[in-house]
Amino acid sequence: MSRIPTPASVDAAPEASKASLEAVNQQLGSVPNIFRIISNSPQTLEGYLSLNGALGGGSLDPQTRERIALAVAEINGCSYCLAAHTYLGTNVAKLSADEIETNRRGSSSDEKASIAVEFAVNIAKNRGQVSDGDVQAVRDAGYSDAEVVEIIGHVALNTLTNYINEVLGTDVDFPAAEPLVG
Repeated sequence: MSRIPTPASVDAAPEASKASLEAVNQQLGSVPNIFRIISNSPQTLEGYLSLNGALGGGSLDPQTRERIALAVAEINGCSYCLAAHTYLGTNVAKLSADEIETNRRGSSSDEKASIAVEFAVNIAKNRGQVSDGDVQAVRDAGYSDAEVVEIIGHVALNTLTNYINEVLGTDVDFPAAEPLVG
């Protein structure tokens, strides 16, 4: 049970959030709980959707974005985001179950993506305190300066949703992600 009310529908959301929620419904075919609970603050919903949309139009591919989301959700212990991104990783980004597990463990079977995921993990675990060498390793792997900034942006975006879901106890409306073993 969430700690604050989750509007039961778009119509039950604050008036200033309804257009944004309708746009989510048009894009996804439904309005998952995360969007409805964030809609309690129309400004936060607008900010989240704007950053999510902007980063989605960046140069990181959808698979790398999902890999980062999975790694950050695991670090932050966000069961909602683990469930959502396991679902999206499987059904949208077409990541294998083994890859999703590897991502949750902070790496990737894809050599280049592994550098991005490991960098994201380093950022999340160390609250942004990374070394010159850490940034250079990402650049040496072939990521542009813009992509380095995008990786940081994805860590921040996912940390925002992790914190919202954990603080508010958002009810999980995706198939639950199994806990990692070992």
